[in-house]
Amino acid sequence: MFFTDRLDAGQRLAARLAYLKDRSVVVLGLPRGGVPVAAQVARELNAPLDVCLVRKLGVPYQPELGMGAIGEDGVRVINDEVVRGARVTREQLAEVESREREVLALRARRYRGERQPVGLAGRTAVVVDDGVATGSTARAACRISRARGAARIVLAVPVAPRDWTERLGGEADELVCLDTPRSFYAIGQFYDDFSQLGDDEVVGLLEQAAGRPHGTAADPVPPDREVDMAAGALRLRGDLTVPDGATGLVVFAHGSGSSRRSPRNRFVAAGLNRAGLGTLLFDLLTRDEESDRANVFDTDLLAGRLVDVTTWLRGQPESEGLAVGYFGASTGAAAALCAAAEQGKRVAAVVSRGGRPDLAGPRLPAVAAPTLLIVGGHDPTVLGLNRQAQARLRCENRLAVVPGATHLFEEPGALEAVTDLARDWFTDHLAPAAHAVV
Repeated sequence: MFFTDRLDAGQRLAARLAYLKDRSVVVLGLPRGGVPVAAQVARELNAPLDVCLVRKLGVPYQPELGMGAIGEDGVRVINDEVVRGARVTREQLAEVESREREVLALRARRYRGERQPVGLAGRTAVVVDDGVATGSTARAACRISRARGAARIVLAVPVAPRDWTERLGGEADELVCLDTPRSFYAIGQFYDDFSQLGDDEVVGLLEQAAGRPHGTAADPVPPDREVDMAAGALRLRGDLTVPDGATGLVVFAHGSGSSRRSPRNRFVAAGLNRAGLGTLLFDLLTRDEESDRANVFDTDLLAGRLVDVTTWLRGQPESEGLAVGYFGASTGAAAALCAAAEQGKRVAAVVSRGGRPDLAGPRLPAVAAPTLLIVGGHDPTVLGLNRQAQARLRCENRLAVVPGATHLFEEPGALEAVTDLARDWFTDHLAPAAHAVV
């Protein structure tokens, strides 16, 4: 079984766990990769979401090899076999553990802020990760949950090795796994997109689940609606979110190798929703089309899909009277700019995140929508391409450089900066449809 990304895995795992809905459950995600999976489970189960903070203890000269794990409340799991095999001394083990406990404390403050951990006493703890490899982290997470008073522990993951139940050694009361493939080398081999998440993305998911926006006390993000849209003779799937009193709508165009479930795009979309903007995230291609890599880079095809979906969107009751903008990521930025060029002033604004506007080529001078190009300061190749593309734009435009950020904006605070820039640009430029649609 293969997963598009962690959100896809989370939705499938949530369906398997639906029997736990409304049964006094707390969902605990293991940062960072387990949190987006857990967020989908918590949403399906109508349960609170929290993190279960665990740190792997890596062999000093081979840190990717885990010799154990530690967690909150002093929990400690040591793999004696690895320690002996790697000839790790007691002093070396203590040094690694001390360092990781400092990181653990910092992460707790970073992820929860002033909030206290969700209480587990007498409840069912559903511990979720994006997969199990050695099992050390999962064992520590289960022990933490037990130490905090959980009456029952369910360990749930999308994928694990065939012998994972033996590895866990009865730490959980129930084990749930969607797939245990015979050939297992690493968790990432079963995901199309296994990109590393940043701390800001984890915090954003926790804040959203807590019913309040990231770092503020404003209204929670509204629920989205899964929609089925016409694009020529095809039907495409999407998620439409329109807050009460929305002031505009932003359609997202994801980059190559991604989908509507992109955690980075969803992080930005949640920020726009909290600012009173509607969002539509959709799959530009069907599953069959995605298998042909040529389609992924066919800018004209993708731009045509954007135009068709925008036409559908304007016919929906939720979008009546609202202007439409585009948010394009990576190669999706080229599709957004081409679609905007075709529609003229019917598109009110465009934002590109780490985009390839150069792929829009001769269409750039025809773009009428005010355009914001956001690039990481440590992404020199893409920065150069954006500067060249900006020189060809004839519309209102701006190039914003996020200092210290690389192409995926994984650095602390980078994706937040993208969200703030996009929010301000769309808020300023998405006018009512009476002014944007002619």
